[in-house]
Amino acid sequence: MEEEQQKIRLPKEGEVLGVVVALLGGSRMKVACKDGKERLCRIPGKIKKRVWVREGDVVLVKPHEIGGDERGDIVWRYLPLQVQKLKEEGYLD
Repeated sequence: MEEEQQKIRLPKEGEVLGVVVALLGGSRMKVACKDGKERLCRIPGKIKKRVWVREGDVVLVKPHEIGGDERGDIVWRYLPLQVQKLKEEGYLD
């Protein structure tokens, strides 16, 4: 059986990988980002109904232009197989 190749959404310029640390309610959560900062992130309305995020999930965060060190938007959630691929390729520790 052939293994199905799945495209992985990699971080673009201005985006950073992170791990969800705590759920705060109201589609807001604390995310420990790979750049060493902890941000209060939200799920934007256009993906809120399609994405279900839990503690420990690896996500892609786009920091806000103003207050980007403290706040951001979650733009993507990685599935377990995608997380494994990211680790193999050196994007995650």
